[in-house]
Amino acid sequence: MAARALLRRRLAGAGLGRAGLRGGLVLRGLASSTNRAGEDSWLKSLFVRKVDPRKDAHSNLLAKRETSSLYKIQFHNVKPECLDAYNKLCQEVLPKIHEEKHYPCALVGTWNTWYGEQDQAVHLWRYEGGYPALTEVMNKLRQNKEFTEFRKERGNMLISRKNQLLLEFSFWNEPVPREGPNIYELRSYQLRPGTMIEWGNYWARAIRFRQDNNEAVGGFFSQIGQLYMVHHLWAYKDLQSREDTRNSAWNKHGWDELVYYTVPLIQEMESRIMIPLKISPLQ
Repeated sequence: MAARALLRRRLAGAGLGRAGLRGGLVLRGLASSTNRAGEDSWLKSLFVRKVDPRKDAHSNLLAKRETSSLYKIQFHNVKPECLDAYNKLCQEVLPKIHEEKHYPCALVGTWNTWYGEQDQAVHLWRYEGGYPALTEVMNKLRQNKEFTEFRKERGNMLISRKNQLLLEFSFWNEPVPREGPNIYELRSYQLRPGTMIEWGNYWARAIRFRQDNNEAVGGFFSQIGQLYMVHHLWAYKDLQSREDTRNSAWNKHGWDELVYYTVPLIQEMESRIMIPLKISPLQ
């Protein structure tokens, strides 16, 4: 009580009464609130990642500018008892679409998964002309009675299917037909959202370590379907050749550093070893 009375006398001497006391407390409260807000802002700055502003879409920064190709990858999980019939059906119909000059598309490769998810077919298509070419092919196939029957018969053989639309990385090889026999590895990476540019920057350097045996076939990233997906396609003579080729990269200065920086960008990864069908341009 004595301390409060002393405070009042000092405030009165300074020309302040009860109202002044309340005003001083309000000002003190505002100052305290401002300090807390500043502290909160400082704390948030420790955990919020600053955005590097970019002037273009990631797809334009990463994809090949000299081409307007769009890719589609299809994953078909086939009933085990139907795989042979499915392959036979595909080998009858898919080459006709590939060779038809009025369809602006090409079959890049078609495979069965050997190691990985079993009884699975993987098809990779290129649409030369981007989304308009894809739309044109889809509209024409709807009018194609043979393809309509093919889809109906194929549907009875499938457990599930999914697809993705892809663009190719600017720094990867163009996937062109090659002679066999080869096995193919499709390595698929689910990246953390927001890390595609980092992945591209690292792999633009890393790809030079993986060219000695002409094993790099193509590299793609998703645009529609499961997003932040990357697919790297490799060709090897056999599994031992794959092992030797991959091990040799670790003997090159810089490869270990690039692996170290890219691994944290990955949420999930999957490897498929695939065998091409007889009709596949990639043998």
